Amino acid sequence: MNASPLCSLATVTPGGRAHINHMYFAWTDRFEVVWISDPDSLHSRNLTGNRSAAVTIYASNQVWGKPDRGIQLFGTAAVTASPEAPRAYGKRFRDFDAGSNDLPYYRFRPRTVKLFDERSLAGGTLVTARVTRDGLAWLKTEVWA
Repeated sequence: MNASPLCSLATVTPGGRAHINHMYFAWTDRFEVVWISDPDSLHSRNLTGNRSAAVTIYASNQVWGKPDRGIQLFGTAAVTASPEAPRAYGKRFRDFDAGSNDLPYYRFRPRTVKLFDERSLAGGTLVTARVTRDGLAWLKTEVWA
């Protein structure tokens, strides 16, 4: 998850249409993704009506034909008052001043994660796991190559 300071957040509009947003993010040891955002932004308004969301993180400088890696997370998101959010954000972005931030923090809680890491696994191999209180529990492995 440290491969990029940016992630993509997918939300669902009230009309059932997909919406995607790129944003700076931090994360917790439970694979929760945290960010700050204007509550009037479309993705924030979408989460007010439908908490279903997905996040993808990958390094955008990867090269076609070379070993790739990334992670997809599926779950729910909402505004959070947890003190863990500003701590995680401040740890990731050292210049971030939580005291001067007036935007709400959001937290994405994954139910499942899908990982591809062609450096460690074979090419075209995707591993899906469920997120539990104790960590990750393997669900399935898919091989597409």
